[in-house]
Amino acid sequence: MNFRIAILALGVACAAALPASAQEWYVGGSIGYALQADSSNTGSTGAFRTGNGAPALPFGTAIAAGTPYGWETEFDNGYAVSGEFGARYGNGLRSGVELTYTKADVVTHSGVNVAGTVIDGVDAAVLTGSPTKLGATVGQVVATPDGDQIESTSVFANLYYDFNRDGVISPYVGAGLGYSDVSVQYSPSGVGIIDDSEGKVAYQLKAGATWAVSERIELYGEAAYRATDDVELDNQLFPGTLNIENQQTILSVGARYKFGA
Repeated sequence: MNFRIAILALGVACAAALPASAQEWYVGGSIGYALQADSSNTGSTGAFRTGNGAPALPFGTAIAAGTPYGWETEFDNGYAVSGEFGARYGNGLRSGVELTYTKADVVTHSGVNVAGTVIDGVDAAVLTGSPTKLGATVGQVVATPDGDQIESTSVFANLYYDFNRDGVISPYVGAGLGYSDVSVQYSPSGVGIIDDSEGKVAYQLKAGATWAVSERIELYGEAAYRATDDVELDNQLFPGTLNIENQQTILSVGARYKFGA
C-alpha cells in the first residue's frame, strides 16, 4: 500500500501545480451504491477476568493482556454521495477536490474467537463479566446487529485522464489521495462493543465514462475502489482494541456543470 500511496501522492502533487493552466472549471455531484467489503476484525485484549462461561470458561478465568481475539463481520450494501469541484486542462488531464460520505449496515457477526478458539457456543456472560449465565450463547448474541454500521466521511484530491475528450462519450480513469474519518458502531443485540471513530489516510482508484449532454452539462457513471488502513478502536465491552478492515467499491452516477474558461 505504501507504494500505491507514493504514486498517488506524486499524481496529486502534479495536479496541484495544474490549476493555473485550467481551461475549464466544473462542479459535480453523484449518488451510488457502496459495496462495503466484509471485515475480519482482529485485536488484542487487556488483562481481565471472564464472566460465567462454564464449563468452557468458568467465572473468573484470567485472560492475559495481549491475548488475540476477533470475529467476522458481514456488511450489507450501503449508499454513497459525493460532491466535487475541479478543473479540466487541454492535455486530457483533469483534477478535483472531492467530498464523500458512505454508510453501510451490518448483516451479521460470527466466528468470535479468543486465542484462536471459537467461543460462539459459550454463554455470552463470559464476555460481559456477569457471574450468572445469560441463557444465550456468544454466537446468538452477535448474530443480531442492533444499528450496527460503518460510516466514512472523506475528502480526496483526485487526478483524472479523459480519453476521447472531444467526443460525446469520454471514458476516463482516475486516482485520489485523501483523509477519511471512519465511524464504527458494533452493538449486536444491544450489547455495546464498538462505538468510536478514527481518521485515516485514504486512497481511491476510479474508472468511468462521461456523456456530454450539452455545452455545459455532463452526465457520468463510474466505479471506484476506496480503502484505508485498518481502523483501530477501543473495545467498550472488555479491555482491548479492535482493528476493523475498511474497503469498499462504489458504483455511482452523477452530473457535472461546466463554467468554461
